[in-house]
Formats: sequence, C-alpha cells, structure tokens
Amino acid sequence: MSAFPAGASPPPNLETRVADLEVVLDAAGSGRVALGAFFESGAPNVLFAASHPERVHSIVWLEPMARCIWTPDYPWGYRPEEIEVERQLVELWGTPEYGKAFQAQQLTRGNVFSDAHAARVERSTRHACTPDVAKELARIWYETDVRGVLPAVQIPTLLLVHGEREKAVAEAEHVAGLMPQAEVRKMPGDAWDVDEMPTWAEEVRAFIGAKRPAVALDRVLAAVLITDIVGSTQRLTEIGDAAWRSTLASHDERARSEIASFGGRYVDSTGDGLLATFDGPARAVMCAQAIGHAVADLGMRIRAGVHTGEVELDGDAVRGIAVHIGARVAALAGPSEVFVSQTVKDLVAGSGLTFEDAGEHELKGVPDRWHLYRVVN
Repeated sequence: MSAFPAGASPPPNLETRVADLEVVLDAAGSGRVALGAFFESGAPNVLFAASHPERVHSIVWLEPMARCIWTPDYPWGYRPEEIEVERQLVELWGTPEYGKAFQAQQLTRGNVFSDAHAARVERSTRHACTPDVAKELARIWYETDVRGVLPAVQIPTLLLVHGEREKAVAEAEHVAGLMPQAEVRKMPGDAWDVDEMPTWAEEVRAFIGAKRPAVALDRVLAAVLITDIVGSTQRLTEIGDAAWRSTLASHDERARSEIASFGGRYVDSTGDGLLATFDGPARAVMCAQAIGHAVADLGMRIRAGVHTGEVELDGDAVRGIAVHIGARVAALAGPSEVFVSQTVKDLVAGSGLTFEDAGEHELKGVPDRWHLYRVVN
C-alpha cells in the first residue's frame, strides 16, 4: 500500500505514465516516434509500444532493467542491503549531500561519475519532484516488473550497455532474449561520460534514423477482463426465462457502462458474463470491482479474472491464449472475487490496489503453473 498522504494526488503509476505519453503524443500531433529511456524508466516505453505498436518506430533503452528487485530468476536486481542504501539515498533527495552520496553509491556498482556530473544529478533532484514524491516513485519502481510485457513488444529495440560490466551485459542480454526485435550493443565507457557521449549518440542516431515499415496491427498487448455471473442457472430456474432475460439485459447495460467509464472496450458476451479489453490492467481490475457493485441490487454476484497478454485482433473480435488465460483465472475466483495473474500484479504498483496470495494453480489447457492473486480492496 502507498504511504502517500491521504487526499493528495499520488505520483503516476506505470499505467498513468503510459496514458500521459499518449496524451502528449496526441497533443504534439506525433505519428510514429522513437522512444528512449535508461534503467527502469524504460518500463512505460515497452508497455506503450506493446499496446500501441502502430505509434512507435523504435525503442532505445540504455542499461535496461526489467525489474528493480532481486529474485532467483532475476539475479541482477537490488538485494535487501542495496534497497536500504537506496532508501537512505532518497532521504537526502534535494539536498547538497545527495550528489555526493549518489556518486559514492554508483561507484560501488562500478559506475564512475565525475564531480561535475554528481553536482548536476543533485540539482536535478530539486527540479524533478519533492522528497515525498521521490519516495513513492521509488516504491512503485521496486514493485514493478515488466518481464511479462517484453515478449509482446514487436518494435525494433536497441539495448545499449557498458561493454566492460559483465553484470549489466548479462542483464541486457536477458532482457533482449525476452523481446522479439531487440539487439544488444556493447559500448565503450558510460553514456553519461562527456568523452564517450558522442559514440553513444551516434549509435542512437543510426538506429532511430533507419526506415522501418509499420508493424502489422493483428497482435497487441491488452488487459483482458472476463466476468461470470455466479449461480446463473439456478437463478434462471427460480425466476423463469422472461424475468431472467430482463435481468441479464440490465446486467449487460450496467456492465457496458462501467467498461466505457474505465476506458475499456466491450468485446463480447459469454452468455453469463462478458469479455472486455483495456489498455491498462489497473483499470481492468477496477472495472471488474465496479461491475460487481453495479449489479448487486439485481441479486447478482459475479466472479472475474484479469490477465495482461498479447491478443489477436480479428475485426471486432479478440482471440488468443491471453483470452483463454483470463477465462481460466476467472473460473478460479469465488463469488464476488476478482483474481489476477502475476503479470497484472507486477504492472499495477502505485494504483492503490492491494492483493493477497491465492497460490499457484494449473490452468486447464495452459502450460506451466500460474501464480494468482485475489484483489482485497
């Protein structure tokens, strides 16, 4: 949960940053753009590119990080002792001491920053945000993991990394291995080293200057919401066909209204439920909760599942394994429950949603075991 003051506007989560990017591009009249970032700030770029491939020409990601925190399957993330150093560093945010502390911290990781660069970093903290916002953004970054998004990024991507840092190279190669169109370029020195900047800049210039055909729009990343009315057959038996048709029509009308209000797209009825898609998983989860509240006075309870994955577009229809996974996740939820996949949980840090572990499950017809979570607020 966020520690940000109640009533204050919280810092943007990943989904909001993607929406902000789209608004800015629309306002600027931009067509296909090249997106650039470094470290964990590449997260909104890959999410945007996977969701809106028609709007992105290429991606350049310096020293890429798909997640911040160490796990056995992501050994390049920060360990607990490093997180504590980061926490102490953020406590100095905006002060003259920040630059020197940042310089010392980076030196332990093999990153050499000049005194002049450290001073620029220190000044930039005062221009970027207030200390409380910096702390909340750090918390959001620590809880975000975009590995589940990377296989859906169809856009040519250049990953630039200091070639003499084995750990950074290994991390970049791991990220590239998850992205269909990514390549790693090992570079001399650091991108922020004044002497090396021209070399890095030339690589970027050459990559984004290449002419590339637009990506086919038959596959995009989407948050898939599946709902199901609990005990629908029993209710039909109790009230009869005519009354059930009227009640079901009211359910559909209210559900469609909630989907529209959360910026989603109603795709189809599943008979006793529905299928909808969203650009962002947090809105899909909140919409599921809102639908449950909206139909409660009809004597209905729903179960819902949300998964984020690549879907196939077939006219107005949406198909693919992500839809099947969403349906399987929904089937495991109980009455008035919303279940989500690990991918969804990894993408909604900072949204105000909280979860409890629902364990690992086998999803019928889907390989592997899946870690699921129950929405609790």
